[in-house]
Amino acid sequence: MQSNHEQYMQRCLQLAGLGSGQVAPNPMVGSVLVYNNRIIGEGYHQRFGEAHAEVNCISSVAPEDSHLISKSTLYVSLEPCDHQGKTPPCTDLILQHQISKVVIGCKDISSKVNGRGIEHLRKEGVEVIESVLEKECLYINRRFFHFEKNRQPYIILKWAETADGFIAGEGGQTKISNLYSDRIVHQWRAEESAIMVGYRTALLDDPQLNVRLAQGTDPVRIVFDKHLSLPSTLKFFDQSQATLVFNFCEDKKRGNVEYIRIAESGSIQQILAHLYDKKLLSLLVEGGCGLLQSFIDGGYWNEARIIQSDAFIYSGVRGPHLKNAHYSHQEKVSNDTHYFHLNPAFQL
Repeated sequence: MQSNHEQYMQRCLQLAGLGSGQVAPNPMVGSVLVYNNRIIGEGYHQRFGEAHAEVNCISSVAPEDSHLISKSTLYVSLEPCDHQGKTPPCTDLILQHQISKVVIGCKDISSKVNGRGIEHLRKEGVEVIESVLEKECLYINRRFFHFEKNRQPYIILKWAETADGFIAGEGGQTKISNLYSDRIVHQWRAEESAIMVGYRTALLDDPQLNVRLAQGTDPVRIVFDKHLSLPSTLKFFDQSQATLVFNFCEDKKRGNVEYIRIAESGSIQQILAHLYDKKLLSLLVEGGCGLLQSFIDGGYWNEARIIQSDAFIYSGVRGPHLKNAHYSHQEKVSNDTHYFHLNPAFQL
């Protein structure tokens, strides 16, 4: 049975998830204010640059309950910030309202916070309880924590394959996943900062790589076009969303499309370094097989999501070979099965 602290922290996590795809490179955070086992306020970080969860939580308290704020316990899934950024420090808000007890899910390890919020509150006499549902609070912001600790985006590999392991038939592009899976994939796109495909996938499939079948923000599109030979008529260059083209030739920018020159050695490391500099928290790699395998072989991945249909095609292009993966779970989606794997080298 969950304790009261855990029940209210679970609600914080539910609220935090509502900010998915909207707050990066900031973390997702939820908060509730509780008086005598009654939630009198709740909120979450809704959009990057806007009010934090604690602000929205306290602001949501009804006027008739405002006198209870100082007598209540504030629950927040992540340590409150103690610095001036795009918004004022949340620790100041907590002290201003004379809240004497704060329950925190996990510490914020970013260089701007890293325990200073907790320390400030305790110095001012606030009782701080830490590490309530800590594992769950770390997991929901695994992209943020990986980005801060490893200075590179959180990487998710995704592909669809037939029951006999092919990602395409002999003639090239083959429809494999069903319509329900397609909608889920578009939701995945909305949750990540950037999305990447290789040269041949961009050329042969001409993908849009946007969010059409779900609600959310389009990720930044990325392609690796070594010699800038992709035709300008591709959807990649339609200026509809921010696009990065990594290449060996030149740096330039044309509207929403930015060309970034990298050296011919260590391509993936250089790409990831540029994405870190651009504060792109996460990367979804959708193909093709060669690009996916290069990420796998280099160990540059955190999650792999494989959509397997029940169809057999007996010949064609084999899917990537996932090495040293830790199986997490699977989900049945009509005649597709989604397999989720984790890289055992990744630790929160």
